[in-house]
Amino acid sequence: MERIQSGNWASRLRRILSVAQEEHCDFCSKPIDPRHTHLIERVTRKFFCACPQCALLLGEGERFAIVNPRIHPLHNFELNDAEWQSYYIPIDLAFIFRSTPAQRPLAIYPGPAGAIEAYFADDAWARLIDANPVLTDLHPDVEALLVNRMNGAREYYLVSIDRCYALIGVMRRHWRGLSGGAEVWESVQDYFQKLRDGVEMAEAAHG
Repeated sequence: MERIQSGNWASRLRRILSVAQEEHCDFCSKPIDPRHTHLIERVTRKFFCACPQCALLLGEGERFAIVNPRIHPLHNFELNDAEWQSYYIPIDLAFIFRSTPAQRPLAIYPGPAGAIEAYFADDAWARLIDANPVLTDLHPDVEALLVNRMNGAREYYLVSIDRCYALIGVMRRHWRGLSGGAEVWESVQDYFQKLRDGVEMAEAAHG
């Protein structure tokens, strides 16, 4: 009987894993780099992986938009407690963005089953922009104001929309029981720490 050498097994396993983990364009099925472009479908808010050619072809149409990675901390953001409470968002964690299909601002917060949409009035958005003109830089559908007021925090970021849905995923994966459990809130803290670390790394790189 032929003996299979352990070295051959290891190299074969590496090849199998490499093929299994290879990512492909959701539109043309070509292999793509791990650091590839994402498109969002404006109506459904679903994300798609795209090769450079498909991103260029589809990324600025009515149906899809290119999501360019962005993390911008808003250190002097103006949002007092009374204004925040007037939004009636049930937890102190949400993101707000301008939706092209809805033709209005939307507020979304994370829950145990995923993203939950809350009503957000046009006049509330107008007040936010008046107090914080930086919000006029937000690109509809693909960028959002991310708000963290958990446990006394007052953190505000202008981020690409994929960062917001990553937070939704964190909550959904780690939620346990009725209150979520300690693990989910630790995971949320880890998420924001990584966000801060990403900002610091970007600032250091641009020196």
